[in-house]
Amino acid sequence: MVTTAPWWGVVPAAGVLLGLALAAAVLAGLLDPAGGPTYGHRAGRPLWESARLLRQGRRGVLAADLLLWRLGLAGPLVVALLMAVVLPLGDRVVADLPVGVVWFNAMDVLLWAAVWLAGWGSNSGYGLVGGYRFLAQALGYELPLMFALTAPAVAAGSLRIGDVVAAQRDLWFVLWMPVAFLVLLGAVLAFSMSGPFAYPDGRDVAGGVLAEPSGVDRLVLHAGRYALLAAGAATAVALFLGGGAGPLLPAWSWSVVKTLAVLAVLVALRGRVPVLRADRLMRVAWLVVLPATLVQVLVVALIVVARR
Repeated sequence: MVTTAPWWGVVPAAGVLLGLALAAAVLAGLLDPAGGPTYGHRAGRPLWESARLLRQGRRGVLAADLLLWRLGLAGPLVVALLMAVVLPLGDRVVADLPVGVVWFNAMDVLLWAAVWLAGWGSNSGYGLVGGYRFLAQALGYELPLMFALTAPAVAAGSLRIGDVVAAQRDLWFVLWMPVAFLVLLGAVLAFSMSGPFAYPDGRDVAGGVLAEPSGVDRLVLHAGRYALLAAGAATAVALFLGGGAGPLLPAWSWSVVKTLAVLAVLVALRGRVPVLRADRLMRVAWLVVLPATLVQVLVVALIVVARR
């Protein structure tokens, strides 16, 4: 049974998410072949890079819309925190919404506006191209993601994430919904602009949405991307890996351990898969991944009906 934390529980929840985001950054230094050391040991790279960006002055950009630009740069971190409020940490959750699955998906769509503003507000051609690339990429992954999230909700008979976790008491959903699980992991990489989905910040456009941000602005955007990666991994744990279920350890610790394991897999894949152009991603997503996800939902629905 998942219980709702008091309103101030959002503070420790944010702390846990930021801790997981830092863990993801450390894992990137250790496991990502494209993220070799900049200063000192690879595990210490996030701290050194953060210190460097904090010392770095903000780059002035001619005629930039500073308000919208800064809103866009902070947007990924805010969206990740909003995703996290509906995710159980063991048997505790900040907001046990009856539409928690839909809330997560809605926050992902809100991210579209944030990334586009980060590109458009900078008054940079490279940033604008990066923002539009993210929108094109999102059109490819969003439909498969919606149906991938539908599968565990259908099996649990509820859109409440706590109910989905409780429905996996006897069998984790990943064992009979592998397609939906893999689609969710792919979408997590996509909305955090990582690995094969790093098209919006490609080198061919001088970093795209990362072309102009510097100093604290760049640090906040990077923190948001790692926080999105952590929030997505925690969602995969809740929807497909039984949440806090596990022997001996407290439920919250199992949630953290499983999330770290998923993060390690995602980070390890980032630098080992080539980047996909948005048009190629959309072709594969709509012609292969979407039909496979729909078949997965159909199979889940038939099993649920047969059980009743």
